[in-house]
Amino acid sequence: MSRLGVSIAALTLSLLAMTGQAHASMDDKDVAKLTSFGGMCANCDLAGRKLMNAKFTGANFAKATLIGADLRGAMFYGSNFAKADLSRADLRGAEMRGANFSYANFTGAKMSGIESSGANFTEAMMARVDLSSAEMHGAQFESANLQGARLANIELTGSNFMNVNARDADFSNADINHANFQNGRFDGASFRNADLSGTNMRGASLVRADFRNADIDGVVLSGADLSGARNLDQDQLDEACGDNRTRLPGGLSIRACNGRSTRIILLRDMPKAPPAPPAPPAPPRPPR
Repeated sequence: MSRLGVSIAALTLSLLAMTGQAHASMDDKDVAKLTSFGGMCANCDLAGRKLMNAKFTGANFAKATLIGADLRGAMFYGSNFAKADLSRADLRGAEMRGANFSYANFTGAKMSGIESSGANFTEAMMARVDLSSAEMHGAQFESANLQGARLANIELTGSNFMNVNARDADFSNADINHANFQNGRFDGASFRNADLSGTNMRGASLVRADFRNADIDGVVLSGADLSGARNLDQDQLDEACGDNRTRLPGGLSIRACNGRSTRIILLRDMPKAPPAPPAPPAPPRPPR
């Protein structure tokens, strides 16, 4: 029996024993009938398999090979896909709730429209991935490679992009408020029409990034490099804050961050004191 057949057979027996939800024979060319996955399938080779709408609940697929697999509409709940190879996989419309994809390979994967809450993509390879129109609140992308990725119209509220490589990525029309972009590489990235309000960009590299119509209200740019940033104007910077290490295009300035970035207004002209009352008239002279 082939290694693939053994892997599928072992997974099938495990599911039958644990949940009674697996219904597939070893002769099946695809595993589409395995609609619910649990137990362990570490190192499984499921490349190119049709797994549309499959449900992975508490499953362990660490280091599994799913290259080019059809996972449209699949549900990943609390499952482990650490170091799995999902390159060129089709994950459009999938749900990822509390799943672990750390160090996984998503190069060239189709991930538009996915819904993810608290999923872990730490150090994942996601170069050129399509994440447009996805909802990924509170997702963990620390040190991930998103170079050239498409994240247009994505929702990333509260997500962590610390130390990420997102050079030339497209964040246009994205909702990224209150995210952590500290020390990330965003050279040449597009933030056109994006909402970045309240985001931490300390130490981020934003060389040649495009900020046309971006909302950077409350963004912390201390130590950030915005050399050659495009379509960035003073009105936008007046709503952000930085420090003496912040690098800006010529002619632009930024106020210093101070505590909670409260704005202090100094009155240049104090109101004048009221005029002194006129002196009382002199008393009349007595008659002679």
